[in-house]
Amino acid sequence: MKIKRKFVPVILSGGSGTRLWPLSRDVYPKQFLPLLNEKSPFQATMQRLSGIENIELPLIICNEQHRFLVAEQARKVDQNLESIILEPIGRNTAPATACAAIIAAKKDPDSILLVLPADHIIQNTEAFHESIAVAIEEASQGCLVTFGIVPSAAETGFGYIKRGDKNQGSKTFQVAAFVEKPSIDVAQEYVDSGEYYWNSGMFMFSAAKYLAELEQFAPDMLAACSRSVQKANKDLDFFRLDREEFSNCPKDSIDYAVMEKTADAVVVPLDAGWSDIGSWSALWDIGDKDCDNNVIRGDVCLEGTSNCYINASHRLVAAVGLEDHVIVETSDSVFVAPKSQVQNVKKIVEELTNQNRVETVSHRKVYRPWGAYETITIAKRFQVKLITVNPGAILSLQMHHHRAEHWIIVSGTARVTRGDDVIVLAEDQSTYIPLGVKHRLENPGIIPLELIEVQSGSYLGEDDIVRLEDLYGRASV
Repeated sequence: MKIKRKFVPVILSGGSGTRLWPLSRDVYPKQFLPLLNEKSPFQATMQRLSGIENIELPLIICNEQHRFLVAEQARKVDQNLESIILEPIGRNTAPATACAAIIAAKKDPDSILLVLPADHIIQNTEAFHESIAVAIEEASQGCLVTFGIVPSAAETGFGYIKRGDKNQGSKTFQVAAFVEKPSIDVAQEYVDSGEYYWNSGMFMFSAAKYLAELEQFAPDMLAACSRSVQKANKDLDFFRLDREEFSNCPKDSIDYAVMEKTADAVVVPLDAGWSDIGSWSALWDIGDKDCDNNVIRGDVCLEGTSNCYINASHRLVAAVGLEDHVIVETSDSVFVAPKSQVQNVKKIVEELTNQNRVETVSHRKVYRPWGAYETITIAKRFQVKLITVNPGAILSLQMHHHRAEHWIIVSGTARVTRGDDVIVLAEDQSTYIPLGVKHRLENPGIIPLELIEVQSGSYLGEDDIVRLEDLYGRASV
């Protein structure tokens, strides 16, 4: 797709995706999960932009705990990034985009930004590219463009955009109004009228125009974001916004802060197989179905079951006589609900959070910048983990106040720092790390290092880590 003006993709990747629990969790949310195929929505969002001329390297905005996940997933699909901007605290889309606009404008005052959530699915890439070509012409003329999804049904889970007059010589329309999520009857009226679109949360505008609108409608937000960028720190490939200044920033969306107030909003209709994968039923809608209209992922055996979404991650799931249900199985949780009730999974997440249950935060397999660890079993005074260390990776030099550790090498080679000693271990060899002894694990080899770690002690929480040195800029937890 040939586009005359250069533009900068800004990919917003700060959400937690609680509506897709138990697969989506705080430390590994839906935008990083392979929900439809082997690629995550975040990876698909980046790859969707390939083939467009005059596109700059993307700016990614995410939170602190996802920073290495973003970098690794981009690397796996051969995507170079301009910068990974780290939000110290969530403040919604308007401040995040403001920081990106400030950074982009410093490099090029005439920068055009294409703002995209990281967790959307778009099946017709060609139609999406055509809509960008239409939008950039309007953005170059000082308009703030939003992409309105041509509705395929009366949906109550989306906000709507009412279009106004058609812009002369363009495929765009003036924005007459932004409408909150309607009742089903009102939503049907919107769809029947042909004058309403689903609000996609995707935008295109010049950095300068967006900042000027913030100056008019949200000056406190702009000031806080400007100070946060000015005081930011560069750390490896990450641009860390200043915590204190960003925390003082008002919390708001692009819609509320700017789009509903500006006189220069226009909408580009987009009919491209779009989904925000905001629920399990949405994944059923867009998934490949079998002869009984079931969407199946993983090891599943069904009898007399139809119109269901069933996702088995770790073991066989069998179902008999079900209709219009969702079943999602992970290594530590199982979620079952009628498709009509899947939105209420948020209430389950809230209750589990109130109980301080770890199942809302992380899976048994947790990814780290050096590799991953997977909890095999947990008991009162011991737990067992499978640890995988990437070739050449080095863990932090650390110690623990409450636990000792036994390491047994399964495959690969380990270089172990244990107190003042440094030893090299091969397959089937082991070592013991006493409580309070500083230690470090490295993989000097060219294949992944796998080991079994047996922890024992009075307290086994992840916050019993005192990091003495760390290549990844992490503080003690």
